[in-house]
Amino acid sequence: MQKIKDLLDKQIVQKLFLCFWMYAFLGWCYEVFLEVVVYRWGFHNRGEMYGPYCPVYGVGALLFLLFFSRLMKKKDNKWLNIAKPLLIFLGCMTVATIVELIATYIFEFTTGAWPWQTYARYKYNFQARIALSTSIRFGLGGMAFMYLVQPFYDRLLAKPKKKTLNIITLVVFGLLLFDLIMTILFKYN
Repeated sequence: MQKIKDLLDKQIVQKLFLCFWMYAFLGWCYEVFLEVVVYRWGFHNRGEMYGPYCPVYGVGALLFLLFFSRLMKKKDNKWLNIAKPLLIFLGCMTVATIVELIATYIFEFTTGAWPWQTYARYKYNFQARIALSTSIRFGLGGMAFMYLVQPFYDRLLAKPKKKTLNIITLVVFGLLLFDLIMTILFKYN
C-alpha cells in the first residue's frame, strides 16, 4: 500500500498516463502521415476510437520505458555505451513487434479484423499481422523515442506543479473516457 502511495505522491502514475496518451497521439500522427503523405491513400482516422490516437503506440512506449529505462541510465561502462544503441534498437524492434502481433489477435477477437492487414503486401510478413520492414521502422522509432522524445517529455512533465498535473491528468482521463463510451455506443454497435 505504501508503494502505491509513493507512486502517486511522486506522480509517476499521472506522468505515465500522460506519456501513454502523448505517444498514442504521436502514433496516430505517424500513421496519418504515412497514409496521406507517403502512400497517398488519403485521410482516414487510423485510431480505433473517435479521437486522434492509436493506443497500441502508447502500450509500446510504456513497455519501452519499462524494459529500457535502466539501460538508458547506465553510463559507467564503456563497452555498454558503445553497444547500447544496437541493444535499444533490437529491443524496441522486438517489443513493438510482439505488441503489434498481440494487438492483431485482440482486434480480430473484438472486431473481426485488424487495421494493418496491408502487411500481406510486404515480402517478409507473418499472416499479414507483422512484417520485417515495419519491425525495423519500429526499432528505429524506438531509438528516437528513447534518445530524443522521452527526455523531452520528462522535462515537459517535470514543469507543472503537482495540482496542475493532477488537473491535466483528470481532464485527459475524462475526455478519453467520454471517447471510449461514445466509441462503444456508436462505432461498434
